[in-house]
Amino acid sequence: MGKRIVITIGRQYGSGGRITGKNLASEMGIHFYDEEILKLTSEKSAIGETYFRLADEKAGNNLLYRIVDHLKPQMKKPSLAGNVVSPDNLFLFQSEMICRLAREEEACIIAGRCADYILYEANQLDLVLIRVFVYADMPTKIQRVMDVDTVNVKEAVRRIQKIDKERKEYYSYYTGKDWMDMTNYDLAINTSDIDLEQTAKIIKDYIRLKGYQIVDGKVEELTQ
Repeated sequence: MGKRIVITIGRQYGSGGRITGKNLASEMGIHFYDEEILKLTSEKSAIGETYFRLADEKAGNNLLYRIVDHLKPQMKKPSLAGNVVSPDNLFLFQSEMICRLAREEEACIIAGRCADYILYEANQLDLVLIRVFVYADMPTKIQRVMDVDTVNVKEAVRRIQKIDKERKEYYSYYTGKDWMDMTNYDLAINTSDIDLEQTAKIIKDYIRLKGYQIVDGKVEELTQ
């Protein structure tokens, strides 16, 4: 196997990032991982999937990490003794799975779960990591949440504020970085005035600018 490509997608709730990633993966013939990672990690670790779902994209409870700015859990092997189901340990199990997928798949797309940070820190050889962040203005997010979740304006606003707050705290807790700091990403896309097909095209064009394309699940290096 030559070069491998992993596209990570950080996304504000209602921005269309998840739908874009899923559609793009289907078009390219590769796997899209979102909640699927919880099931895979549960099966690998033999820890109930419910524990991973309860901790999914939520900050841990280690008070020290909350008090000391930029302090974060060390990237190490998860513990098989003691409090195995602590949020920090579950995060380490999940991180192992994300790194394993990056090693074993020729190309894939992973949504959220600090995958951009985890894979950047892992520094895997022969891995082309493309870190995408998808965001939008509030009116656009509200309309998308209303359409997809079939809820009213009030409920859409509540969900956006709650979930984005959880994602921001989760990212800060486990990476020591600001979720909305665009320097953490290779490509930031504002979907306020473009549709999701155009969003997918931007990502594909960026991959081509990096010298690659993904066709039928295979990574092809473009000749100059």
